[in-house]
Amino acid sequence: MNTGIGMPNLGAMSRFVGEFDVASRLTDRTYHCRFSHLWNGVATRHSDTVDTKFLVDGKGSIVGLAHPGLVQFKTSAGRDISDREASYVAAEYLKEQLEQEDERPLYDVSAEDVVRIIGQLGIR
Repeated sequence: MNTGIGMPNLGAMSRFVGEFDVASRLTDRTYHCRFSHLWNGVATRHSDTVDTKFLVDGKGSIVGLAHPGLVQFKTSAGRDISDREASYVAAEYLKEQLEQEDERPLYDVSAEDVVRIIGQLGIR
């Protein structure tokens, strides 16, 4: 994905990221994931994050993106990351964790990992 000009927030938020499956690299298990929505974590968890919710095999999982990583992106790219792009970053992090069978109700993604995944996805 190369989003040099930004991905607009068009359509329903629940459709920002399509449903996807993740195969464990450790076993034969496959996880089915569906993006739900995102919100500012300051209000709900008193954390400096943008929180995203996914349903993993029907169970809720929160992926919190460290806000300082998003600020780093804004500083280098000269624009804010869109909600749709942030949801892609969260989905990619979730995929990485589930490939290792690290299934949790809450993932806090470091600023370094946010920046790494933004680069990996080609968001500019």
